[in-house]
Amino acid sequence: MKIIKTIERPALRDQVYDSLKEAIITLELEPGQRIKDKDLAAEFGVSRTPVREALKKLEDEGLVESLPGSQTRITEIHLEEAKNAFTVVAALHSLAARLAVPIISDEDIQLMEGSNTELRKALEKKDVIRAVEADDQFHAVLLKASRNDEIERALDRIMSKVRRLEFSKFSSINAEQSLEEHHAIIQACKKKDAPLASSLAEENWLSLGRILVGDAGSKKE
Repeated sequence: MKIIKTIERPALRDQVYDSLKEAIITLELEPGQRIKDKDLAAEFGVSRTPVREALKKLEDEGLVESLPGSQTRITEIHLEEAKNAFTVVAALHSLAARLAVPIISDEDIQLMEGSNTELRKALEKKDVIRAVEADDQFHAVLLKASRNDEIERALDRIMSKVRRLEFSKFSSINAEQSLEEHHAIIQACKKKDAPLASSLAEENWLSLGRILVGDAGSKKE
């Protein structure tokens, strides 16, 4: 799947940023790869200004780093950073679940069940992009139901580090474990058991971290 494509209308920084970020996360732009704003501008069909602005934002998020000669390099995947990201992501999703479960609707639960079904299909097909999308959709239900936009804003800045590692080590993921953990979260939601759902949501992310990083869920170094 090609992520980078020409933007037909005059590009905004956010359009370029979103496209580049997706290409970095899905590893279309590989860790360590060098890129030039001039080349990217030509590929997107825009001027260099929005490209430079997008690259600056991506640099602030730690996804790219500047090099001499108007070049930029995609940052390497650092396991220590990913480890730290997993603990924060787990805590934020735990909070979202605690806030969401008391007010979650039957429709929300149906959306979670549907997303988990889509996740199973994607994992069976080894479709990493669709699997990550389905996983995002599953957790997005609780994030939205929490009615706390600050949680999503905080997550937006760090999820790319988690997802990039997930794409790079997709074959390591225990598909059945992930599906079972999601099912347990759904059951806790149906019972309106907020503490249990919160604990399960946190462990779901920490267990993924342990698989991908080794000790992402540990409290000590």
